[in-house]
Amino acid sequence: MPKGLRADRSGPHRAQFERNKKRILKSQRTCGICGQPVDLSLKVGDPMAPVIDHIIPVSKGGHPSDINNLQLAHWTCNRMKSDKLYKNQEETKILGNRNLPQSRDWSQYKYN
Repeated sequence: MPKGLRADRSGPHRAQFERNKKRILKSQRTCGICGQPVDLSLKVGDPMAPVIDHIIPVSKGGHPSDINNLQLAHWTCNRMKSDKLYKNQEETKILGNRNLPQSRDWSQYKYN
């Protein structure tokens, strides 16, 4: 794969990512990062527009198209999360990401 192109944007994972994106847009209504409702009618360019977030970033070894690694998010929340990881509360009390949106108590956040 050429340098700079992500696996979910080109190559063999693209089709599966698009299928899973459609499934998520049909089934999820809240941001997986901040927990607030996502307005699916907002278009690209709006800071609260819906996007698909990789729970474990592709750059950190997350699968680019696995449905279990994808979640609905606001564009702004996804940008603030960037490619950072965060820990479950059971593992440690220290959060691995200090740049997450402050609209949620991240010490209580658990992802599946």
